[in-house]
Amino acid sequence: MNYKEAVRWLGFFIDYEKKITYSASFKLSRPRRLLRLLGNPHKGLKVIHIAGTKGKGSAAAMTASILKEAGFKTGLYTSPHLSSFRERIQLNGRLIAKKDVSALASGLRKIIKSNRRYSFFEVYTALAFLYFQKEKVDFVVLEVGLGGRLDATNVVNPLACGISHIGLEHTDKLGRTLVEIAAEKAGIIKRWSRVVVSPQPEAVLEKFRRECLKKKAKLWLVGEDISFKEVRPVARFAAGPGREPPKTRDRYFQLCGIKGVFGEYRQIKLPLLGRHQLANAALAVGLVESLRFSGVIISPAGIKKGLENVRWPGRLEVINRSPLLVLDGAQNGSSALALKRAIRRHFVYQRLILVLGISQDKDIKGIGRALKQIADVVILTRADNPRAAVPEQLKEQIDWGDKPLILADSVSEAVQEAEKIARRRDLILVTGSLFVVAEARGYNNS
Repeated sequence: MNYKEAVRWLGFFIDYEKKITYSASFKLSRPRRLLRLLGNPHKGLKVIHIAGTKGKGSAAAMTASILKEAGFKTGLYTSPHLSSFRERIQLNGRLIAKKDVSALASGLRKIIKSNRRYSFFEVYTALAFLYFQKEKVDFVVLEVGLGGRLDATNVVNPLACGISHIGLEHTDKLGRTLVEIAAEKAGIIKRWSRVVVSPQPEAVLEKFRRECLKKKAKLWLVGEDISFKEVRPVARFAAGPGREPPKTRDRYFQLCGIKGVFGEYRQIKLPLLGRHQLANAALAVGLVESLRFSGVIISPAGIKKGLENVRWPGRLEVINRSPLLVLDGAQNGSSALALKRAIRRHFVYQRLILVLGISQDKDIKGIGRALKQIADVVILTRADNPRAAVPEQLKEQIDWGDKPLILADSVSEAVQEAEKIARRRDLILVTGSLFVVAEARGYNNS
């Protein structure tokens, strides 16, 4: 198969990311069966496994960046993607090549043949393991796709496990309460493993403590064993004529310090904005420090350089300055709260025009409750995705008060409308879903 044929073939498999209903057939037996047919490529990999609701992707990107800057050949597997699913598989910051997708998919097709029992995520996870095995990587940083316990990535026996902040998400699949969702996330914790957990509500922390005790796993808590602080307030970014997006990442950062279990890392120029990203950076530091128990010691300089060079698009990403156009993939209530705080802390503007699209299975009311507090004008839209809630649904489920409301059938139409009504010193915020962010980035680059 060439690349286009490989993409078409992969598209034939069930994609639970684009389905509303949850199949009770989510079982690890399927990916394990597939991986056995492939010779279990995952078993020779040194893996850091990361689950969570908010920040797991950012923490994974930071962890991989640290390992890369420390001189290790590092694979990164994340989901979902913004523009191309090649983004999900990276090696030292570079996307998997089209020729590798084609070659590996061709090999997989010979083994799977016409069997459609597998999901897209299961097949693509297997493809990632094969790629990392072929490339003889030193480490793989593996982000959980959905939940943890039954996720296709949970076939690994990792060197370390990370769990970022837990919030309400996929409540029809993972549970109606934070503790029920935490139980699914805790499913990645393995016996005798090393576990680093971000700040959580006490009931959630207690769930992780009990799971680590049961499995004799070593637990480090961000906020207790690992601490972080903002060294000084970050410069605030203002809208206005003649202001272009920063040409280099070092103009666009928050200065912070992190005290780990084995070292202290000062004056870090973290290019991802928001206090929540400081917690994610501390989680990444804890994970790489835990590798000492596997005989891997990374220097303070390597950790600092890795955090300063991390790239993670679609998270408080500024793509225009006049007016300010900011993209963020916040897709649950806790992420929306963090986004609201970050916008207030980091940006100066006259009005905020909110372009909002949310998936039906997300916390629509929680997201709306957080973001309506900073919005002056609201444009409701939907991504080109079967899971997307229609604008009328967002209008009905969220109490917008007397805020001006505009309904747009597509993200491109919504961004166009926002640009039409925006003044030079306004801020346009596009958020609610990574699918919405991806389409907004595509529109802006077209």
